[in-house]
Amino acid sequence: MSPFVIAVLVASNLGLIFLLMRVPLGLRTVRLSRVVAADRQRLWQALWPLGKDAGWSGEILDARALDEAGLVAVTLSWEGRDGRPIERKAILGDVVPGRSFSMRVLEDTALDVSFWADYRETVELADEVAGGTRVTLGRTDRYRGLAFLIYRYFATRRELAKLQHWVVSGRYSRGGWFEHPLSQIGFAVLSALILWPFFGLNSGGLALAAILTSAVALHELGHMAAFRLMGHNRARMIFIPLLGGIAIGGRPYDSRFEVAFVALMGAGFSAFLVPPLIAASARAGGEGHRLAAALLATLAGFVALFNIANLMPVWKFDGGQVLRQICPGPVVLALASFSLLSGLLALGWRAGFSSGFLLAAGAIFAVLSLLTVGSGVKPRHELKPIGAVDRLAIAAALLAVFAIHGYGVLWASARLVA
Repeated sequence: MSPFVIAVLVASNLGLIFLLMRVPLGLRTVRLSRVVAADRQRLWQALWPLGKDAGWSGEILDARALDEAGLVAVTLSWEGRDGRPIERKAILGDVVPGRSFSMRVLEDTALDVSFWADYRETVELADEVAGGTRVTLGRTDRYRGLAFLIYRYFATRRELAKLQHWVVSGRYSRGGWFEHPLSQIGFAVLSALILWPFFGLNSGGLALAAILTSAVALHELGHMAAFRLMGHNRARMIFIPLLGGIAIGGRPYDSRFEVAFVALMGAGFSAFLVPPLIAASARAGGEGHRLAAALLATLAGFVALFNIANLMPVWKFDGGQVLRQICPGPVVLALASFSLLSGLLALGWRAGFSSGFLLAAGAIFAVLSLLTVGSGVKPRHELKPIGAVDRLAIAAALLAVFAIHGYGVLWASARLVA
């Protein structure tokens, strides 16, 4: 891959990350409408939080009025950090019975109150001359980055579609086409096809694009497995073309150990695969299967390189998340980050990367850190602290994972570059 192609790929990814996560958008309203084949009163009972069919989607388990001024308490089916349903307090306003209302969330048991400072929902129902009811849903919030705004758009659109399905069938279908396994396989294939031109429009380039996509999938599979081990029953993985993938837990984090464990298991899971790939490549080469040996060596190298890059001590990367949980203070965190970064740069130099490339990579990761710093969602309560034994165990595991992937990078570079 030429330096120009690398520069284009890196610049496009950085620009996309800035647009998705950091560009300030201010207050924005997602407003969508749809004609639903039901009378207005039936839909009011479904969409009004205190209506008799408010649990139509399975989202609301219980709702009760706390006063006559519109204050309500809602119990949701989503799990909180303790595995119990999330409790939310909201205030209902602008109520025109049977036609419209607005709702502001005051607090809930999962997220800090600052998350809800600018959030407001509106529901409007209007009779259609041709029959049915026009349902208009509005979601207003202050956005930083396009990602959550896009998510809100599709979530609102999906809610309207599922409302129509519920009216017709009397049942609510969970999930959607985006999260369906077949859709995710399609996105993985699309990711490989997008990467293909960067590696060359030939069979070798397609193989490299497929190998890199496989490395991403294995990494996110490790995160998802860690979520399941920590009790997240609804953990799932989503592929995002060009940006890679993301594993999503089924509830908020409960402890610092849980954050560190889940973050480390992306590279940790793949660390179990690198030694067998190296052994299989060596055996294939010894038996004269040169193409198979080269493909296995390339897969081992890509898996090792991708995962060790994720151990960079920057804000949203796995290495940064692990260090923030196990380091007892800012001084120790700074020293640990410097040590890990130095080790990564030394490894890159030993693997044959030029000093210019390593300096550019360091600058890119610094920009990534600045783009993503503080981009997480603050929980309502502080995470449970990590114990001394767990802190040492995670630190030892981090060193072991670094050593395995580091060896994989050096081994693959010696076999493939020589």
